[in-house]
Amino acid sequence: MPLFSERERGPKPRTTEEISQGVWDGILAVIRTRLDDGSFGLSYPETCGDGNAICGVNERSFEAAIVGYNLPSPLKRSDVRDAFAVLDLVEFSFEKVARSKPGSYHDYWKHYHLSFNQEEGRASFREEINRIFSRNGIAFELGEDGQVRRLAPAVLGDALAKAIFRTGDAVLDELLETSRQKFLEPRPEVRQEALEKLWDAWERLKTLEHADKRTSVGMILDRASPEPNFRAVLENEATELTRIGNSFMIRHTEVGKTRIDSIEHIDFLFHRMFALIRILLRTTGRGG
Repeated sequence: MPLFSERERGPKPRTTEEISQGVWDGILAVIRTRLDDGSFGLSYPETCGDGNAICGVNERSFEAAIVGYNLPSPLKRSDVRDAFAVLDLVEFSFEKVARSKPGSYHDYWKHYHLSFNQEEGRASFREEINRIFSRNGIAFELGEDGQVRRLAPAVLGDALAKAIFRTGDAVLDELLETSRQKFLEPRPEVRQEALEKLWDAWERLKTLEHADKRTSVGMILDRASPEPNFRAVLENEATELTRIGNSFMIRHTEVGKTRIDSIEHIDFLFHRMFALIRILLRTTGRGG
C-alpha cells in the first residue's frame, strides 16, 4: 500500500541512478532478514545434526559465494555506494532466495525443519527491493526474470514500451529491438551500444523506399508529412541527426570524432533519434 506522502504527493520521480547509503542500508536489511529466517537455506543449507533436513542458512557457504562472485557482503556493515556492485548483489540474491516455511519442530536442537517455495520467495524479495527503489526515486527496477533494468525517462519510457517494430524489414526490426533492450540496461557502455544500434537503424531506414538514399529519404519525408512546413521540420531534424552521427563517435571511430562520455548526453541523443524514427515509422505505416 502506498504510504501517506505517496498518496498525497504522488510517487517520487524515478530519475536517480546513484545508490545512497540509505538505499544500500535498506537493501542490506531485506537480505539480512532473509538470512535470519532461512530464506537462503535452499541454496546454502544448514542441515539438522540428526539428519538431512534443512534448518537454516549456512552463512559460511553464503559468504564464500559472495566472495567468489566479488560482491559486497551483506553480512558486514559497509559504506558501499557503487551502483553496479549493489545491483549485482540484488540479482544474485534474487537467484538464490526462496520463501522458507517452518515444518516440524525438532525439540532436541530447538529448531524447525524448513521447506521452501522459490517462486514466492523471489516475488516477495522483488517487491521489497522495488519498493525501496521507488521510495527513493531510483531509476532501476528488478524484473520478474531477476534482471535489473533501468527505467527510461517517463515520456521516452512510454514510447519504448508501446513501440512495435513491424517495418517490413527484418534487419531494421532487429536493430531497433536490440537498441531498445540495450538502452534499458544500467551500464553506460551498453547504453552507448544502444545509441550505435539506433544510428545504424536510422541509416537502414533511409533506404527503405528507394535504392538511392537521398531519393528514399525524400519519399519517406513526403509520406510522413504532406504539410510543407512540418515536412521542413522533419527534414531539418533528419539532416542534423545525420550530421551528429558523422561528427561524434557513434557510428565512426576515426581520429577527430568527438567522444560521448556523459550518460545524460547519450540519453538526450537517443531520445531525439528515437522520436524521429518513431514518427517516420508511424506516419508511413510501419509500426513504431
